[in-house]
Amino acid sequence: MDTCFRSRFCILILLTCLLSSGFTFVGAQNRRPKNVQVAIRAKWSGTPLLLEAGELLSKESKNLFWEFIDDWLLVGKTDNDSHSAKDCLVKILKHGSSLLSEQLASLFEFSLTLRSASPRLVLYRQLAEESISSFPLSDDSYSHNASGVDDSEAVGTKKLDPLLVGVNPKSPRGKCCWVDVGEELFFDVAELQSWLLGPNEVNGDSFQQPELYDFDHIHFDSNIASPVAILYGALGTECFREFHVTLVQAAKEGKVKYVVRPVLPSGCEGEVGLCGAVGARDSLNLGGYGVELALKNMEYKAMDDSTVKKGVTLEDPRTEDLSQEVRGFIFSKILERKPDLTSEIMAFRDYLLSSTISDTLDVWELKDLGHQTAQRIVQASDPLQSMQELNQNFPSVVSSLSRMKLNDSVKDEIIANQRMIPPGKSLMALNGALINIEDIDLYLLIDLVHQELSLADQFSKLKLPRSTIRKLLSTMTPPESDTFRVDFRSDHVHYLNNLEEDAMYRRWRSNINDILMPVFPGQLRYIRKNLFHAVYVLDPATSIDMITSFYENSFPMRFGVILYSTQFIKKIEQSGGELHSSEHDGELEDDKSSLIIRLFIYIKENHGIQSAFQFLSNINRLRTESADSTDEALEMHHIEGAFVEALLPKAKSPPQEILLKLEKEQSFKELSQESSLFVFKLGVSKLQCCLLMNGLVFDSSEDALINAMNDELPRIQEQVYYGQINSHTNVLDKFLSENGVSRYNPQIIAGGKVKPRFVSLASPVLGGESVLNEINYLHSPGTVDDVKPVTHLLAVDVTSRKGIKLLREAIRYLIQGSKNARVGVLFTTGQDANLSNILLVKTFEITAASYSHKKKVLEFLDQVCSFYEHNYILRSPAAAENTQAFINKVYELAEANELPSKTYKSSLSEAYNLKLIEHLNKVAQYLYRQFGIASGVNAVITNGRITSLDAGVFLGDDLHLLESVEFNHRIKHIVEIVEEVSWHGIDPDMLTSKYVSDIIMLISSSMATRDRSAESARFEILNAQYSAVILNNENSSIHIDAVVDPLSPSGQKLSSLLRVLAKYVHPSMRIVLNPMEDFSSTDYTVNGPKAFFANMPLSKTLTMNLDVPEPWLVEPVIAVHDLDNILLENLGDIRTLQAVFELEALVLTGHCAEKDRDPPRGLQLILGTKNTPHLVDTIVMANLGYWQMKVSPGVWYLQLAPGRSSELYLFRDGGDDGNQEKSLSKRITINDLRGKVVHLEVVKKKGKEQETLLISSDDDKHSKEKGHNGWNSNLLKWASGFIGGSEKSKKSSDSSVDHGKGGRHGKTINIFSIASGHLYERFLKIMILSVLKNTNRPVKFWFIKNYLSPQFKDVIPHMAHEYGFDYELVTYKWPTWLHKQTEKQRIIWAYKILFLDVIFPISLEKVIFVDADQVVRADMGELYDMDIKGRPLAYTPFCDNNKDMDGYRFWRQGFWREHLRGRPYHISALYVVDLVKFRETAAGDNLRDLPNYAQHTVPIFSLPQEWLWCESWCGNATKSRAKTIDLCNNPMTKEPKLQGARRIVSEWTDLDFEARKFTAKILGDELENPDPLPSPLSSSPETSSNDQSTDDLESKAEL
Repeated sequence: MDTCFRSRFCILILLTCLLSSGFTFVGAQNRRPKNVQVAIRAKWSGTPLLLEAGELLSKESKNLFWEFIDDWLLVGKTDNDSHSAKDCLVKILKHGSSLLSEQLASLFEFSLTLRSASPRLVLYRQLAEESISSFPLSDDSYSHNASGVDDSEAVGTKKLDPLLVGVNPKSPRGKCCWVDVGEELFFDVAELQSWLLGPNEVNGDSFQQPELYDFDHIHFDSNIASPVAILYGALGTECFREFHVTLVQAAKEGKVKYVVRPVLPSGCEGEVGLCGAVGARDSLNLGGYGVELALKNMEYKAMDDSTVKKGVTLEDPRTEDLSQEVRGFIFSKILERKPDLTSEIMAFRDYLLSSTISDTLDVWELKDLGHQTAQRIVQASDPLQSMQELNQNFPSVVSSLSRMKLNDSVKDEIIANQRMIPPGKSLMALNGALINIEDIDLYLLIDLVHQELSLADQFSKLKLPRSTIRKLLSTMTPPESDTFRVDFRSDHVHYLNNLEEDAMYRRWRSNINDILMPVFPGQLRYIRKNLFHAVYVLDPATSIDMITSFYENSFPMRFGVILYSTQFIKKIEQSGGELHSSEHDGELEDDKSSLIIRLFIYIKENHGIQSAFQFLSNINRLRTESADSTDEALEMHHIEGAFVEALLPKAKSPPQEILLKLEKEQSFKELSQESSLFVFKLGVSKLQCCLLMNGLVFDSSEDALINAMNDELPRIQEQVYYGQINSHTNVLDKFLSENGVSRYNPQIIAGGKVKPRFVSLASPVLGGESVLNEINYLHSPGTVDDVKPVTHLLAVDVTSRKGIKLLREAIRYLIQGSKNARVGVLFTTGQDANLSNILLVKTFEITAASYSHKKKVLEFLDQVCSFYEHNYILRSPAAAENTQAFINKVYELAEANELPSKTYKSSLSEAYNLKLIEHLNKVAQYLYRQFGIASGVNAVITNGRITSLDAGVFLGDDLHLLESVEFNHRIKHIVEIVEEVSWHGIDPDMLTSKYVSDIIMLISSSMATRDRSAESARFEILNAQYSAVILNNENSSIHIDAVVDPLSPSGQKLSSLLRVLAKYVHPSMRIVLNPMEDFSSTDYTVNGPKAFFANMPLSKTLTMNLDVPEPWLVEPVIAVHDLDNILLENLGDIRTLQAVFELEALVLTGHCAEKDRDPPRGLQLILGTKNTPHLVDTIVMANLGYWQMKVSPGVWYLQLAPGRSSELYLFRDGGDDGNQEKSLSKRITINDLRGKVVHLEVVKKKGKEQETLLISSDDDKHSKEKGHNGWNSNLLKWASGFIGGSEKSKKSSDSSVDHGKGGRHGKTINIFSIASGHLYERFLKIMILSVLKNTNRPVKFWFIKNYLSPQFKDVIPHMAHEYGFDYELVTYKWPTWLHKQTEKQRIIWAYKILFLDVIFPISLEKVIFVDADQVVRADMGELYDMDIKGRPLAYTPFCDNNKDMDGYRFWRQGFWREHLRGRPYHISALYVVDLVKFRETAAGDNLRDLPNYAQHTVPIFSLPQEWLWCESWCGNATKSRAKTIDLCNNPMTKEPKLQGARRIVSEWTDLDFEARKFTAKILGDELENPDPLPSPLSSSPETSSNDQSTDDLESKAEL
């Protein structure tokens, strides 16, 4: 917090008002105090609280949604006990809370009050609108209009948002409910019942079924294979009740898959009763944001002198909180005692509030201010309230704080703690996991708390003691290891060198401790020890030149190769992972890689490893030198020639004869095949060519090798330092023995690239789902009675070969032995099941249920599966019908494996029974509903982790890897806690190993779904006796640890958040106060909160800023006064200044990557709906591949834009496992207020790999000359109809037709500007008029929307119509990764520079930026058409002929002089942007370093000097030639803006009068008398010191 206390009191007032804020500032004026009230409302109309309650409950459990509906239908129709909105809110809360535990019910209440589920209902509105629009209705009562407003809307009113935020569909045909089945809409129950009676099988050819989404409410009795029926309607209407009853019964009968999408159409509010409509009729005020009122820097006195009109009258503001202490008095209690003296008492209160408290504090009074604040908080009866009041009302209490006697114990403890944590540092952890204070907002915090409480509720239902639950929730998951090492040790590794034995390394030092010696960066340590083993796994058809080059240059590393044949491995995969040599003998003749491996092995055995590597090098050299091979394809003669060359100097007999003999005899064939098979089993063949650095997997590039060595070095150094590695240690054996895995699978070891998918297994079990409880598990021999922490559930389609292969691999995995794992099988049979499939399932289930403890049970099952695979999967369907052979085989194998065959004989003879078929259908529905596993898909579910097996081969070793990864990272620490549990209230007979294994499985799966930080901090080391707030609650599952500086911005934010948690969640808290050295109450209504600042200073100029959650884009919609320059003494009789902001849109952001390449800068993306695919667009930056778009709640589709982007690229989904789906679009769901961050990966289309995305316009013109249209022109032509701003003009930006009044014609001039505050908006109107009066061409203005006032946005459409110009409002959210300015004026200045490539629609080709305070005297068309010599930017250099200002020209000295090196320093008050060139050269990515700094890389064309004149820097001699005059600040005179405007620009007064006259007419105000022309000033205003920082001058020189 910025403070300065000397001769005056000045402080940055920062109020983080999460729900509302109080602020008290006592000034010197004896006047009645004033207040400020702020609210943010949603752009969409209100949503019913009743429907929001259902959505909140569905987040907890899908079944709770349906329970809530049934509960409300029983009692909800009787509204006799509900006479007001508040009564209804209580009733809704009562019914919702009755379904939840106490803690979750409290959070449910808060979330409903916060209206956090409203966006989900807005999403349903979008889907309802699409449902109706897909079936044109003949009834005129419903006229579908995409805009949701009348077509007769008058010209000049606000233009429409293309995102159609929250448009509520009108009731179709006057109906409030309808059912969509894809082919038809039903508005009457009778019609639906008729349809249900007909044959409604799902048939892809008949009609397109409605699309379902993850968030949809699917009735739990629905059959996944039944036709979809979606009910659109609202709980509380009679039609909803009738449709619901009908569809529930139909779902139970298996006729439909019943889905509800809650929607209350416009016009149906009267049909739902009082409680059903609460929240729907009113605007929706949001919470969870902060408001800042900061003292404004008035150095240049930039305030409008127009009189503020009363304008819009808002609702009465909330009354002030009289319970807060004012100078020792609590006026609420005084008024209770003396109500007859109310006016006198309130007058006395006003006097105290406005009377002077010493606002001058000496420096020694501030010495202990932080410690005194901490003491006041700790000693308060309500410490959290005290902390919030202190940091949000600091100016009013600072004087009394400074006089408080300080307890030495408090000070000493704070000082002691600050030896372990920096003073002023703030941290916060929820159940041990650190929370990023910068990113946290109320919605995110509530989600995190809800996540913890849901887990606690689940664990409580599992009968876990409360102490165990707290321990589980607070335990930190071990960091996921990125050091999985592939254990490649085998004879198949061919090492080129050995540092410990080879003669060439004999001179190197052998002391292992040399690795700890410091060296210069990049310098290598030459130690005669095999510390780094770089083993390349490659197909020998690729080059090994890099390896030999490093070797020949004595790189201190041991190099080796493992060779494999890609062709041979493909054959193995096709055969299911098994090697059948007889099948491949004939095919291997064409396998060149296998031949190379055989020849390599021969040379190595007969002539040494050096010759063998020389042979591989020769192959690559001959291939590249080959004259007849333009594509460098490997030919047989390359191999033969390389072999001959390698052997010629050494062979005793002719190499050609040896070669023929080797080829003919197929020598070394087995070794070659074994080498490839070894690579296949390692799993690294999927990566094509890769590097194993001591077993760690890397790419095979040269950079990867260096990076791998640098990554491994500190690990080795650490172990050498601690004596774990010495001169006798075999480093490779040590590392691979400790962390080695026998198989690498990118699906399992994602390395952070692809996040594993987890699903909680506890939720369905606790919800009554019985499938998991019915599973009988298989175990490794001798371990049946042991607790198994790891549970593999196999989803097996018994009709597929892959399913049976998975089953056999799992059985072999158990045969090999696993002490920690068990295997359960969930069988499915698909649509075409036959009797043999049923028999196998029956056999398996009998065996698992009755004989899992038998010694040979696994061998029996493996043999049964093998017989089944060969006789019923690989054979024809006719052969599969002979089921008696299968039954006989089962009897035979049972006897052979010592299992009684009687059980099988009695069961298999009647295998085909309906009960088993129903069970299989139940399993299929369970897999689809809980895990998203469709019928026919094979998968492994390991303690909730889902691994789909659509591609590649899955081996038993993969199950071992899954077991190892999951046990070490997610399960081991849970097992340790569960083993210590003292079980109470459970029958001891139930406490079997299976019960405990089930508990571990359920807990670990639920814990894995948690989305929270893996970072923690040791809060317990900080002392907390005298300087900490400790709130104990042994019954709470939530514990908050925090370190807070109470007077910092983060302290202001945290104090509000912590109070919210304390009120609704009642957590235990330990808050250590950590102040810097030296140095309001809640308004809960149905419509949401408001921020209220009480008793603000009257004569100080304040500026308002909002601290909103990162994804929010807000704008003021009601604000009579200038929020940029708030001077409360101008309010007159008005007691409270009121402002209402609107959540205009949410921000969809993301990062786009291209594998092994830089981000695809310039890639163009479009976003829209199914019906309108292009509503907004953007391009990908080079900076982190970042992109950004505006969205509202709904279902959106992100696509690559037509043209170059979609010609070259596809979206790539999936990991590095070879199973990437490629598509042109991605579906994105926005259903909350937190926006979304989307990570995209794109891949070039086949054959386009070498093409570049960005083509220069010069190349484009060249292609046009050849008769081809360039992609830029095609794209711009296509995009011209889809301008992507938020307020769209209907006229084209490059129109050449007559345009508006005055017959404007020619090419449109596009002009861009930005303004904030009423004064600059006044200037902006003058600039617009000056442009229009000097050109006959059409003009389109582009304004940055972020800071425009409601009045300006009301006036500008009328002004555009009156004066004949187009306009568009654009916006962009400051990216989180880009360092953000804190001063508002700096942010505004940055907006006109940093986002030029992304803020405008792609169709815009050129734009001119003109500062708001400029007056134009020339035709801007001349500048627009100027040839800027192919450069993306054209600026005017600063003038240098006003010699009085030489001392202020910062660019002529210091850093800027050295950096520019003679180049001019340009002023950004006026510049031209060639957007086509700008985008194709990715200039925006460089410009984010600012234009003058970046002009070495982004060339700037210098405009003629006459295009920009300003008095501060230019002499009067050149003023007469000026084409524009800018009112830039004068750092020497500090002359006020208005005074300078009237003096400098002769036409300014007339233009100002015209603009104000027009504005008054539109707003209905009376125009003040026009100002007379000012007389020349006789003396200059007060001058200021020349001693200013370069930064200040640079920032203010252009304003």
